[in-house]
Parts: sequence; structure tokens; C-alpha cells
Amino acid sequence: MVFTVLRFQPIRFAEEEWNEFCKSDDIQLVEPTFTKREEFIQELKDGKFKDVDFIARTFQSASISGNFDKEIVTLLNEYTNVKGIAHCGAGYDQIDAKSCSEFNIEVSNVPDKVSASTADTNLFLILATMRNFQLGHNNLMNGKWENDVNCASTPLGHSIQNKIVGILGMGGIGCTVRDRLSGFGLKKVVYYNRSRLSPELEKDSEYCSTIEELIKESDVISINLPLNKETFHIINEELIDKMKTGVTIVNTARGPVVDEKAIKKGILSGKIYGYGSDVFENEPFIDKEFVSMEQVTSLPHMGAATSETIKSMEVHVLDNVKSYYENGRVLTPVWECRK
Repeated sequence: MVFTVLRFQPIRFAEEEWNEFCKSDDIQLVEPTFTKREEFIQELKDGKFKDVDFIARTFQSASISGNFDKEIVTLLNEYTNVKGIAHCGAGYDQIDAKSCSEFNIEVSNVPDKVSASTADTNLFLILATMRNFQLGHNNLMNGKWENDVNCASTPLGHSIQNKIVGILGMGGIGCTVRDRLSGFGLKKVVYYNRSRLSPELEKDSEYCSTIEELIKESDVISINLPLNKETFHIINEELIDKMKTGVTIVNTARGPVVDEKAIKKGILSGKIYGYGSDVFENEPFIDKEFVSMEQVTSLPHMGAATSETIKSMEVHVLDNVKSYYENGRVLTPVWECRK
């Protein structure tokens, strides 16, 4: 029986591995020709993908298909044979995994492949935001160093030593951030998670049973949560009011876990010292007034953007496809689809 995979682009580094997998006469690869969601929906209803058994998708593919929300998942169930979706990313908020589970469609992600590079980005943002490095660079480029040899008029920042860092979300990335920070002379690391880690994973970090407990204690807050209905705008005005005055907040998770208007208000009031972020609420259509604030350090969603990381992610997507083809189960199901 032929196993048909609908594969979304881009595939930048794992084409050779895909070509090897597709040498089998039992494997058929289909790639989309539609360019927008409406066309995808119509082609689903027309039966163009009726023989598709599995979908390999990328973060970028949402630009042509839209998110795999309940509408799309329902159509996949009705008009295709799809029983598995492999997503090329650790975060999978583009997919309604709960609806997939209800239709017995397995969803997989790449939970560990992005941890190192994203944690590196996270640490960069913590240091750059606390030390005003982005503002310093901007001042240098604007010629201020020529007139003020004292750091080009850039205000003094803060050292990370003896600070308390709170990690909000202690999954693979959160744990790697904690490990990256181990040599910086922190006072301690505290964390909040859906459930407490085992002693082996917790190491010397301290568990907080509530988010409020974590934010009241932390000098620096690292956001490493997935985006879902429960975490949307979890960092809001009410929570910010309970934080220490002068807190630094860093986000390498997803933009909408933060209410950017509340962050802006917190910066203007002095409650928030600085905000460093790789992700934004309406990216790529960002609030330019917000990111141009002197206290904001910004990157264009570069957390996992290394060639080594992207290749490992793409290969892991293929491994999930292979696993389903050979065993009827993906390797790394998301928690909504675990049995």
C-alpha cells in the first residue's frame, strides 16, 4: 500500500534524507501548489488530497495554508486519510492539537532540537537588555561616541551577578537556559512549571507553586512557555504590577504570551527596566514604536536560526514521518496526543 505524504516547504538542509526515504515505491510525496488558505480548503473539498496519509509541515507554511485550526483539521478528517502531522518546530500553536486528537490524528513536534540555540538567544537577550547593549550600538552608529567617549552616552546597565532569575516554563528550553546561567554567579534560579520537575531535572533550581510567587521574587524573568489559550497574555498589567520594580523580562517563547501594551506601560512607569524579545504579538507586522523604545532589545524571531539547528529539526520531522510509516506512531507526540 502506498504511503502518501503532503510535504510543505521550505526544506533547506534535509533534501538528501528525504530523497533517500522516497526511493521506495511505497512512498509518494505530494507538494502543495496552492498559495493561500482558501485554495487549500477548496482543494481539500475537491478531493485533491484524498489519498494523503501524513503531513509534514513547517512554521513558514502557515503563510499559504493558514493555521491548522479546527476548520482545517475537520476538513482533513473528512476529505483525506491523514492520521499524522509532523510539525517542524518546538512550539506548535499553529496546530489545533486537541481537535487532531479528537479525530485520532497524531501531531508531533521537535521538542529538543531547538533547546540549545534558543537558550543561547535567550541568554544573549538577558545580558543585552540588562546592559543596554542595543542602545549602545544604536548610539555608536548615530555618531554619539565621537562626542561622548563615555560609552557613547549610553546609560549604565546592571550586572547579572547576585540576581534571582525566574524561569517561566521549565521544559527543554527552560532547563537549558538554567544550565547556561550556571556560571554567571546568580543568587539563585527559581522556576514555575505546569508540574514540578524530578530532582534530577530540577537540579539546584527552586520550584514556585504559582506564577505570582515566581514574579514577586525574580529580578529577571525568562519566558519559555508554549502559546495556548491558557498562556495567551499571561504576562499582563495585573501580573506586572506584582513584579519587582526594575525587573528585566525576556521572551523567546511566543509573542502573544505577553500583552505588549502592558509591557510598554510598565517601561514608561519605570516598573520594567528592560524587555528583550525574539518574538512579538503580530510578527512580522510589529509595533515599531514599541521596539524603538530604548529599553527594548529586539530580534526578528532568530531563536533557533542556525543551519545546524534547522537541519536537525528537518531531519527529526522526517524521523517522525518514518516512525509513523513503519510503526503507526510518531516519535515525539505533543502532549495532547499522548496515549
